[in-house]
Amino acid sequence: MRTVLVVLLVFASLTVPRAAAAVCALSCDTLDPSRAAQESFPLPDKDINGRVLRLHVSGQDGMAWASIDNGRAGDAVWLDRSWDGGSTWDGLLGKASIPSTWTGTRTLMYNLTDPVGHRRGLLRACGDAQAVACTAWIYPTVCAAACDGSSPGTGDTEPVPYATIFGRTVRLHFDDRGMAWSSIDSGGSGDETWLDRSWDAGTTWPDGSSLGRTSVPAGATATQTATFAAQDPRGRLNGGAVRACGREAAHQEGACTAWARPAQFRVAAGVDALLWSYDIYRAWWPSSWWNSAVAVTALADSGVPDLDPVLARVFDVNRADFPASARSSDPIDGDFISRAIDDTAWWGLAWLAAYDRTHDSRYLAEATKIAGYVHGFWDPATCGGGVWWDRERTYKNAVTSGLYLRLAAALHRRLAGDTEWLTRARAAGDWYLRSGLINSAGLVNDGLTSTCANNGQTLWTYNQGLAIGGFTELWRATGDQSYLDAARRLADAAITGLTSDGVLVESCESGSCDDNQKQFKGIFLRYFGDLATAAGEQKYRDFVQRQADSVWLRDRDPLNRIGERWAGATPNAVDWRTQASGLEALIAAAAQ
Repeated sequence: MRTVLVVLLVFASLTVPRAAAAVCALSCDTLDPSRAAQESFPLPDKDINGRVLRLHVSGQDGMAWASIDNGRAGDAVWLDRSWDGGSTWDGLLGKASIPSTWTGTRTLMYNLTDPVGHRRGLLRACGDAQAVACTAWIYPTVCAAACDGSSPGTGDTEPVPYATIFGRTVRLHFDDRGMAWSSIDSGGSGDETWLDRSWDAGTTWPDGSSLGRTSVPAGATATQTATFAAQDPRGRLNGGAVRACGREAAHQEGACTAWARPAQFRVAAGVDALLWSYDIYRAWWPSSWWNSAVAVTALADSGVPDLDPVLARVFDVNRADFPASARSSDPIDGDFISRAIDDTAWWGLAWLAAYDRTHDSRYLAEATKIAGYVHGFWDPATCGGGVWWDRERTYKNAVTSGLYLRLAAALHRRLAGDTEWLTRARAAGDWYLRSGLINSAGLVNDGLTSTCANNGQTLWTYNQGLAIGGFTELWRATGDQSYLDAARRLADAAITGLTSDGVLVESCESGSCDDNQKQFKGIFLRYFGDLATAAGEQKYRDFVQRQADSVWLRDRDPLNRIGERWAGATPNAVDWRTQASGLEALIAAAAQ
């Protein structure tokens, strides 16, 4: 009986590997190593009774696999993956045994991190060859602008109020590189401070607890940690959050600041928060199709480096066809085309922005193909022109015609020797001005009635913005001053008629805005900012800056999340759509 009890106690003390759930990032777990984009060996080989245990990594894929060589039949190899810094792990991933007559084998590939689930992983290779042994865990240290454990750089900002505990003050700091550290002061010997780091906006921090924990030395009253990164570019993890914590020596309880993300540069901080919601595997922002196109445009326009792979993946993954409900309530027919003409046109503008950023001709070709599809719904037989909103040709509205105007004029300026799109752009602009879409106050209503009159429906900011952007681009394409004058009239009307106390307001904010309406103001600012740059008028630049300042100072939380109400009123919806919208205001201001 004593022997059985001892055996049970020993078994209970062992760390038992968990069953692993599949992780999907650029690819899903169990990809064959023959498909690896590259191969590197970040750790020394491990010897197990003369066998060679090796860990292989493809940084481009964000995946690893293990192999065992110089072995015998029955020797085994596998991967372990930990989500809590190596304390526990999912074990025996891809376990493979050497077949008879062979001397080696390998596992399949597994993801190093889980960007979709906001988890940072560690992997190691393990083998069993008459003894079990493992390599070290790879990449325990996070590196961004600098690596974990670095000394602070220049600059010192405190993004959140300090915390206090028993008369001590605990502070969170960021340097100009976005590296974080914590400090404790007004204390005594033995007091401690540390950082916690979370990849899921402060919900959990299994691999980032007590980072840099340090004690106040004898005779001192303060200390600080080394710095730690809040992003993991290698792991494709954006939106990492940190908080500073501290403890007084004589008590066990601690106190922490609020969670925060670095905010040294407005646009970069906004992009980081937007990418936190990006689904890297499906390559969009669930679950809004045209809204994802607007997010892509914001990234392309942002000027933030290292985003080209994101644009390329969205393009490659979503160029396919999808059934209804996979990306939109409508089927997607391939090449970003659907029965919703306006949804399709948003993707055309997105790929024009990607082309302007990268000069990759495939984006221009795609935008041209999309514009050709949209042009097929230009119909002078009804209302003298304009573009139908849907494939069924039920409605002529401002958004679709504004999108077409901007697309046509922009394509002319990017296609060498073009005359066709110039003719189309002129026709679209001239029709718009006489269509009746612009009311007597200079504001754009939603669309036209069946008798081709202004329908008096809601004044959405994005319709005003698209018209401003369309006429600004048409002026660039033609040099015709009348088009720039039209853009100015629309802008002046918006400053007067679409604001409250100088800050842009969407009409639905008197109640609640739906997921589409949350993005309208950012689209307006994108094109109002374009006019401000083109016209060079200070009043327009001042208006853009006022919107950006209000977004940043009144409508942003310590995690750099931007809400729907740019003046900061409550209640205030916050999600990736409001993030993309507010980001466009920051981008517009940065371009002035």
